[in-house]
Amino acid sequence: MKSVRNLILFICLLLFTAGSLWGAAEIMPGKLTPTDKCPICGMFVAKYPDFVAQIGFKDGTCAFFDGVKDLMKYYFDLAKYNPGKSTTDIAHILVTDYYSTKLVDGFQAFYVIGSDVYGPMGKELVPCQDEAAAKEFKVDHKGAAILLFKNITPELIKTLDQ
Repeated sequence: MKSVRNLILFICLLLFTAGSLWGAAEIMPGKLTPTDKCPICGMFVAKYPDFVAQIGFKDGTCAFFDGVKDLMKYYFDLAKYNPGKSTTDIAHILVTDYYSTKLVDGFQAFYVIGSDVYGPMGKELVPCQDEAAAKEFKVDHKGAAILLFKNITPELIKTLDQ
């Protein structure tokens, strides 16, 4: 009887450990403070909670942005803005979902461009957590296109400043 109980405890422990190892890792956002400034434009990021975005690095440091457009400028020219770091040093990218205003995985988000919603720095990529929300946003706010992270280019970002 005791050995059966020990076996059950062992199996439960094994399943718990396996679930922790194989389960999706939770992304821990950096702690934004009132003094954090966007490294691209110099604006205080905390003033714009509906547009906050961040890049978290494996060493625990974070860069905060007042919108996805500035995050992308930083991402595409990391050597200029954060010498010594490369894209392989990035642990996560988080963006603020338009509808929930919660931080979501920037690599998985859907981005609407060309809409009538402007960010703190003007024309912006507006992130939505899922494709259905992006489609709704595109219709409601006269968006031009929906993009995935991998489809955003430096050339596209330049057009948002024109």
